[in-house]
Amino acid sequence: MLPSLLGGCRGVSFTGPGCRLFWIFLTLGLLGLSTDVLAHAVAQGDKGYIQEITGINLIAFIYLGAKHMVTGYDHLLFLLGVIFFLYQMKHIAIYVSLFALGHSTTMLLGVYFNVGINSYIIDAIIGLSIVYKALDNIGAYQRWFGCQPNTKAATLIFGFFHGFGLSTKIIEYDISPDGLIPNLLAFNVGVEIGQLIALAMILIVINFWRKTNGFFRHAYTANVAMMSAGFLLFGYQLTGYFVA
Repeated sequence: MLPSLLGGCRGVSFTGPGCRLFWIFLTLGLLGLSTDVLAHAVAQGDKGYIQEITGINLIAFIYLGAKHMVTGYDHLLFLLGVIFFLYQMKHIAIYVSLFALGHSTTMLLGVYFNVGINSYIIDAIIGLSIVYKALDNIGAYQRWFGCQPNTKAATLIFGFFHGFGLSTKIIEYDISPDGLIPNLLAFNVGVEIGQLIALAMILIVINFWRKTNGFFRHAYTANVAMMSAGFLLFGYQLTGYFVA
């Protein structure tokens, strides 16, 4: 697989139908880098709603959780990187479950115990998670260090950081303690529903792309683009940390 990727970076054409579809998807993700959505922020209207409501509101929090995941482009880029070279559904299920376990654990515990991390720092780390996975996909660690990191452990660990990114934002919005646990659980259910919706869309696009002759030719370039998006997010958040 790696030789095909390395060979694909020479004389690459960007005009194949599968490649065009992928670049449309990735471009939408890059556009999200300029918005608060990518930095785990909740939309202003949703923020006001969260601050005003009290008591148990399961349906509302399920909707908010699903909306966050579907529009969270940093989540989507990392998820894309995770499944990029996974072909069997059982393998996809294992890695997506590890990611879900990670971000669910830290999101729930972080909010419940009021454990927050500076939002710029945690979002910068999330940017690096995208960089890590893109480099992993192009075999960089094997070439540079002669070893392969444990991909399952890395997915779980970065899932923890993604969850902290979300919990930090929720803490900032002073969610009402009345009905906190049911609402948090509902929000998390919504996040997982949103993740399944996003995963389905990603699989549709990438499976169509894999059927084209240009998949392996363009896979290297696509992962370099993902890596660049991760570095862009990292730099954006780090700049915000120092100038805010």
